[in-house]
Amino acid sequence: MIAASAKIHPLSVVEDGAIIGENVVVGPFCHVGPKVVLEDDVELLTHVVVTGRTVVGRGTRIFANAVIGGDPQSVHHDGAETTLTVGSMCVIREGVTMNTGTTEGGGKTVVGSNNLFLANSHVAHDCQLGDHIILSNNVMLAGHVTVEDRVILGGGSAVHQFTRIGRHAFIGGLSAVSYDVIPYGMLNGNPGILGGLNVVGMSRSGIEKATIHEVRRAFKQIFEGEGSIRTNAAAIREQYVGSVPVMHILDFIAADSDRALSSPNRGKG
Repeated sequence: MIAASAKIHPLSVVEDGAIIGENVVVGPFCHVGPKVVLEDDVELLTHVVVTGRTVVGRGTRIFANAVIGGDPQSVHHDGAETTLTVGSMCVIREGVTMNTGTTEGGGKTVVGSNNLFLANSHVAHDCQLGDHIILSNNVMLAGHVTVEDRVILGGGSAVHQFTRIGRHAFIGGLSAVSYDVIPYGMLNGNPGILGGLNVVGMSRSGIEKATIHEVRRAFKQIFEGEGSIRTNAAAIREQYVGSVPVMHILDFIAADSDRALSSPNRGKG
């Protein structure tokens, strides 16, 4: 079904079965598969492929040579029909690739809204991304990665499969993210080292100075205390029940994960 207000270039292919919303623009040399949904105001500029069982949210713009909804790049993929959902108002630049999920991973790759994906970045199968995220050029997310809201990943950084990155974290360019990164953390290097807190990002998001100092104090207690990271985090929980950012960090550390935690001493529990 193609809305009457949609504009499909005659040099593009929109297969029967695709659902094309109001005011969608499909530029020249694009290919839209039969199980794709392009919601209202989506724009495909040129040479874009959207395939698989994929939903692209309202107002998202996709640039040349992006391939959205391709099969998962996994030797375990059994050919079952899985999905990719992209939220609203995302910008997906040249050469970006996003894959559908795998059966073993729940079958769903989910990308939130208001995200920016710069050229040649990759979102692998079963990733779960929040909102207001930036993937800089050539960022690579392996399968089953979770990225929470307002994370920024610098150019060329790579994230190991099953890794979690907490909200407001900052990953430096060319970093290798092998372990979970706490909310508000700042990680750099290969192997990635947790160097401190993303204070600039916290300030820009409106977090008050007093709260930032509170988070800094908690960070030191967690990572410089005598016990393990998880033991130290559990010990200070009652002290910070009124601090939302600190509780984000403590809850993140306490959650189950397949990966260790990044720290100033690489990964440890």
